[in-house]
Amino acid sequence: MIGKLNHVAIAVPSVSNAADQYKNILGAKVSKPLDLPDHGVKTVFVELDNTKIELLEPIGKNSPIENFLKKNPSGGMHHICYEVPDILKACLKMQKEGATILGSGKPSIGAHGKPVIFIHPKIFNGTLIELEEI
Repeated sequence: MIGKLNHVAIAVPSVSNAADQYKNILGAKVSKPLDLPDHGVKTVFVELDNTKIELLEPIGKNSPIENFLKKNPSGGMHHICYEVPDILKACLKMQKEGATILGSGKPSIGAHGKPVIFIHPKIFNGTLIELEEI
């Protein structure tokens, strides 16, 4: 069902500072910051040949990244995103297998402008999984 790895997301206190580190120290290509208020994050993508790193900074009162950073003040890996061809089929399969889809349980539009869902980490060994329709 899952396709290739789309990105690994890292929660950071500041996407500007983190993007500068990737750009200046590692020589990586980084995107411009993008505010996603519906998701409570500001995001920057570090573009690699085979995948992306998503840097996430909390914005707004209900940001899920805010709580993550309270537990991990310097940041850390937040989630892994895999591609799927059909997000609605993926939702049905996940629910049938006992997975909990976070939020409303229905896809929302993610940072790439495509439908996404997040699966509760309890079913995947403590790892938050994002599925993105390609």
